[in-house]
Amino acid sequence: MASNSSLICFSLCFLFLFHGTFAQIFEHQQVWQRMQQQQQHRALRSRTECRIERLNAQEPTRRFESEAGVTEFWDHTQEQFECAGVQAVRHEIRRNGLLLPYYSNTPQLIYIIQGSGVHSTVFPGCAETFETESAQSRRGERGERGEAGQRFNDRHQKVRRFRAGDILALPAGVTHWTYNDGEEPIISVSLIDTSNQANQLDLTFRKFFLAGNPQRGVQQQMLGRQQEGAGLGRRGEQERGGNILSGFDAQLLSDAFNVDPEIIRRLQEQAPERGVIVRAENLRFLQPEESEEEQQQQWQQGRRGGSWPLNGLEETFCTMKLRENIGHPTRADVYNPRGGRISTVNGLTLPILNFLQLSAERGTLYRNAIVAPHWNMNAHAIIYIIRGSGRIQVVGNAGRSVFNDEVRQGQLLVVPQNFALVKRAGEQGLEYITFKTNDNAMTSPLAGRLSAIRAMPEEVLMNSYQISRQEARSLKYNRDELNVFGPGARSGRQQYA
Repeated sequence: MASNSSLICFSLCFLFLFHGTFAQIFEHQQVWQRMQQQQQHRALRSRTECRIERLNAQEPTRRFESEAGVTEFWDHTQEQFECAGVQAVRHEIRRNGLLLPYYSNTPQLIYIIQGSGVHSTVFPGCAETFETESAQSRRGERGERGEAGQRFNDRHQKVRRFRAGDILALPAGVTHWTYNDGEEPIISVSLIDTSNQANQLDLTFRKFFLAGNPQRGVQQQMLGRQQEGAGLGRRGEQERGGNILSGFDAQLLSDAFNVDPEIIRRLQEQAPERGVIVRAENLRFLQPEESEEEQQQQWQQGRRGGSWPLNGLEETFCTMKLRENIGHPTRADVYNPRGGRISTVNGLTLPILNFLQLSAERGTLYRNAIVAPHWNMNAHAIIYIIRGSGRIQVVGNAGRSVFNDEVRQGQLLVVPQNFALVKRAGEQGLEYITFKTNDNAMTSPLAGRLSAIRAMPEEVLMNSYQISRQEARSLKYNRDELNVFGPGARSGRQQYA
């Protein structure tokens, strides 16, 4: 009996030690894989060149009309876009407009400026968890039946609702579509991360449409080819583009889908004048009530807020959260009643951003408020002005100003990594969205309670700048806010003898 007890104790100890060792090995493997991904990401970023002499606040340079909306592109050949390895697109989807299904070679972050609607991201291999009963079935009429006599209902993957202030995260290579079932147009701005590790092609944004007949002008803009002339795209100038199905042999696709060849020809030969955003009246599909969806998301956030790391069981890839609202005032991470608020979303609050290696910051500045001078430690920053106006200054590594100008609604500015910048709102305030090329982007402020200047000893400041001790103390302690400052000179000053 004693020997058996000893053997059992030895076995239990061995299993305990093995379990702990295995857990450590697994944890180290995760860290190592994460480091490898970051190294690959940096290697792709290094393929870009950053010889910045002057930055410019850009507005879209190309505009393409569709049947139910507009697509606008920024000129990605500008050196600031090439430095960051990104592109930008703005969409306007009018009421009952459907942005046709497509996939791309790069991940995207989409910020919803205005409107509300529904979208779906189709992950290959995931179950069709939503089932819609047809109107014919609801009326009790005779419908299509299978061999067993069971009525066919439409099944599809999850449909998600979004509204103004939402960030939508789209992985590369997955099919996506958007529909406006609201009363006002949807306006969105998208960051296209062409230098992301998910893009195995060159640094060019490519959309692969599954439906419709995209204009050749839109395709050329995405491929970086310049059209003749400097005018905006017009319907009369658009040539036949085609979706990916149009390139296949019709009979071969007919056999693959097991449908009549005439159906395939209709898929391949859609009217080019409709564009990429088409009108779809009374588009209906099953979706849960918004309150139910929000309750489920809150439960998932509570689980993630625990002390244990994600293990892939509580949030599978097929049901992964793709949306986070950062526009609502209650979502603020930093708030100053005299200055404004800032909300951030990163890989900690929206885990899919760990895969995309992107993050975002939403800022609302009140009249004449200031965001502390700072630099982005590990990411490029792409700033889009949502509303209002203000002044932004950017300084490069040589201590030379590369941007010092007014910015207004609809403009976009790229600030390279480690370039220092400061923002001041105008008389009407300033609202902006900043996309960042790191899932855990970090900033280092120059002024304020957590600034680099405040963290230095007085003696270092006195000798570095040749100032008195009183001046060094004023420099360190005259601003007690975090990083959003109210208007007025020395509003947070404290005197030190």
